[in-house]
Amino acid sequence: MHLLIAAAGSGRRMGADKNKLLLNIAGRTVLEWTLKAAFASKAISWIGIVGQPKDKNSIKSILSNSFKSVEWINGGSTRQQSVQLGLSALPDDAQSVLIHDGARCLVNPLIFDEIAEIVSNGQAVIAASQVTDTIKKVDQNGEIIDSPPRAGLWSAQTPQAFPVDKLKHAHSVAIAREWNVTDDASLFERLGIPVKIYDAGPSNIKVTTPFDLVIAESLLSTMKD
Repeated sequence: MHLLIAAAGSGRRMGADKNKLLLNIAGRTVLEWTLKAAFASKAISWIGIVGQPKDKNSIKSILSNSFKSVEWINGGSTRQQSVQLGLSALPDDAQSVLIHDGARCLVNPLIFDEIAEIVSNGQAVIAASQVTDTIKKVDQNGEIIDSPPRAGLWSAQTPQAFPVDKLKHAHSVAIAREWNVTDDASLFERLGIPVKIYDAGPSNIKVTTPFDLVIAESLLSTMKD
């Protein structure tokens, strides 16, 4: 199974002066923790990291300590463009692909394995967790206009997995129609292609803010070798 790791983010919301994946937590960088989980997956046989050229040397130095080969892929100015470039760099024999945010460093290797099994049968699937808070929809003035029932609401995560040919087609359509989305499942939704939910639970958080970093540090400190 082929895995693309999106690693082209910044440290803006983190308040950091560098890519948040290069921040250290519990003795490793965020990216190293993510790679550790990917390496432990039984299903993943090929990994590509899609990042910004300015981070290439820093990330390459991390990869030099890896016991598995990882391909470097130059990313674009948006996540959507980066995934497009990642898809173009996949080996010709890739039939399915997992796409994972490098900042989701708490991912359990079992999630990779079980999602890989689902997509290998031709079904698009994304990791997600069921919403437990009451959600409010607000207008431009910050006033509540609706409270959608939370029973059918899920918070999208990664990894997300798709048949390669269908995902490439979806991105081609997105370019032609000038669609801008924040995750690949949204492209399938717009095209009417079914996407299955895999319940990954609430711990598969994305490290985005200083608070997330504290939570991740606390959890990962118990996982050190």
